[in-house]
Amino acid sequence: MVVELARRVPVVESEHRKGAGPVGRMVMAIPGESLLDLISLGFKMVWATVGLFWLWSARGVKRSSRTESLLLQLVVYWAPLLMAFLLLGPSDWFQGSFLNERFIPKALWTKGVGLALAAAGAMLACWSRHILGRNWSSVVQLKQDHELIESGPYRYIRHPIYTGLLLAFLGTALKVGDWRGLLAVAIVLASFRRKLGVEERWLSEEFGAAYAAYRRRTKALVPGVI
Repeated sequence: MVVELARRVPVVESEHRKGAGPVGRMVMAIPGESLLDLISLGFKMVWATVGLFWLWSARGVKRSSRTESLLLQLVVYWAPLLMAFLLLGPSDWFQGSFLNERFIPKALWTKGVGLALAAAGAMLACWSRHILGRNWSSVVQLKQDHELIESGPYRYIRHPIYTGLLLAFLGTALKVGDWRGLLAVAIVLASFRRKLGVEERWLSEEFGAAYAAYRRRTKALVPGVI
């Protein structure tokens, strides 16, 4: 009976491979460790693309007419982002801590879903940054000759860059799989929530009724939700 089962196993595997499409056969041919390496490389490329695009597109932005103090920017915006990236660092940094405990199973599919979310978030953030053009700033500012942008993703949500970056952080948290990843997302969300609140107050003062009408037509972060 054991011999008979051994003879039948290759037939079943062969039929399974035969029925799979070209992409499925290619994926089945890649060892699990190689797929993990590819996913890790994908995350590095996502964040490198965002960083390089941000640096390149910062050229030629308009001068500011109103901005927050440098100390406030460091404490409320830059420090939380740095803390979030550190939390998403190597697991060796958190050995013995509850932050290194998993909130999802350690599985290939969770990392794949995380990469898809991170890539989608990065594309949304970069697209939104491109649409803002010279009106963009990394901190809360009003620009000289500031324009109210309502095209592209801004037609549906008022802060699509934050939405995109939050998706990228959430995807990276799924890749990490530990509680520290969710803490990083929560820290970034709190920072962005404070930032968009100030931005909306300043834009309301700058554009008056036009911005009030824009707020009534759109949501802050998620179309039709919030």
